[in-house]
Amino acid sequence: MIKNLSVLILFSLNYIICFSQSNDSITIAHIYHAALTKGQCYENLGQLCAKVGGRLSGSPQANKAVELMEHLMKEQHGFDSVWLQPVMVPHWVRGKKESAAVFHPHLGYMKLNIIALGGSVATPEGGLKAEIVMVDSVADLAKLGEEKIKGKIVFFNRPMDPAKIFTFEAYGGAVDQRWAGPSIAAKYGAVGTICRSMEVGLSDHPHTGAMRYDSLYNKIPCAAISTNDAEKLSKWLRTSPNIKLHMQMHCETLPDVLSYNVVGEIKGTEKPQEMIIVGGHLDSWDNGDGAQDDGAGCVQSMEVANIYKHLNLKPKRTIRVVLFMNEENGLRGGRKYAELAKENKEKHIAAIETDEGGFTPRGFNATCDSSQWKVLYSWAHLFKPYWVNEWQTGGGGADIGPLRDQGVALIGFIPDPQRYFDFHHTDIDQFKYVNKRELELGSATISSLIWLLSEYGF
Repeated sequence: MIKNLSVLILFSLNYIICFSQSNDSITIAHIYHAALTKGQCYENLGQLCAKVGGRLSGSPQANKAVELMEHLMKEQHGFDSVWLQPVMVPHWVRGKKESAAVFHPHLGYMKLNIIALGGSVATPEGGLKAEIVMVDSVADLAKLGEEKIKGKIVFFNRPMDPAKIFTFEAYGGAVDQRWAGPSIAAKYGAVGTICRSMEVGLSDHPHTGAMRYDSLYNKIPCAAISTNDAEKLSKWLRTSPNIKLHMQMHCETLPDVLSYNVVGEIKGTEKPQEMIIVGGHLDSWDNGDGAQDDGAGCVQSMEVANIYKHLNLKPKRTIRVVLFMNEENGLRGGRKYAELAKENKEKHIAAIETDEGGFTPRGFNATCDSSQWKVLYSWAHLFKPYWVNEWQTGGGGADIGPLRDQGVALIGFIPDPQRYFDFHHTDIDQFKYVNKRELELGSATISSLIWLLSEYGF
């Protein structure tokens, strides 16, 4: 009798698990169908790019983006409430377009495609003119020393490694020369820096990005040049190392200004005190539309509410969509959100960030404990029909990072990375290069994982 009862219990448990997984598969299929047939994310991204465009923190365009996205979240999506979360942000302005050129005694005059790095100081009135010293890495500066660097413009020319399949790994291996290079060069007496753009291939489009000054050293002008021009300049320097660069930049840092995170909430039906957030950053650099970085992530996050509304899905746990301000040059929005979550004693169980472009979905990575990872990975098979096969430990995202010390599982959405750095921080990061279907598939993938987290938690 006991043996038969044990068999019956085991059979019942297996039936419940199989039934649950079957229901999950059906729900996910509906989510993908809704995203591909009733989705609004592509149209919303079009509005953001057309009506606002580039929107650097502190700018009038950033304010306009806040107003637009608050309006869209209130009017188009199934949120129970939408509000603005105040945050003070830095205000750096580029000013008049940058220019640069070199003259070679035999090859002649060459104009360079350059762009100031975010946070840079301007060149002196009339511009900066000095000889160039080329290095392959930040470490080379110590080898050359002050004798060979003082009074010169340092040219950082280390390319991103094209052999890295995961291009973000290649980015991580090269970006120190942009981020830390100017201050380390100033340590040895450099008067300016130019940096090869963070791009795997070759193009005429320079990539801007943030840099950080060390208070111990002079603030010197710093810019990025296109990869095509980096190739040409390096060839010139090998034949004539004493040529000079003349560059002009007009940027400046103004006082901090008030801005906002935009937050929308869907209240959970059974465990509203447990929260799941999903978001991207609303700010972008000022030289493009900010379509891939990170307008795509913002509209994909907002689409969760639209899909659930269309399917009449009622999440058990509370879901918040957060459009963070100031990821590009300060992370003030992410830090403010985490600060208020702690202050208000909110219980966040998971946070998902989408900030790697609106390309074909590949999977997720996560920084979490082993028990949380076991739950996440148990759902991997549900995504195989959609070719979403990458499940990796480690990762998450910059804006959700400050939540980690509150025990929150940090989850990063992984789209295909091969084309991201063609557009990243350039003037061609524009809506016309976004693929509608890829963007919608990403929104479906994110919405599906959030649904599972809402249903089962950790």
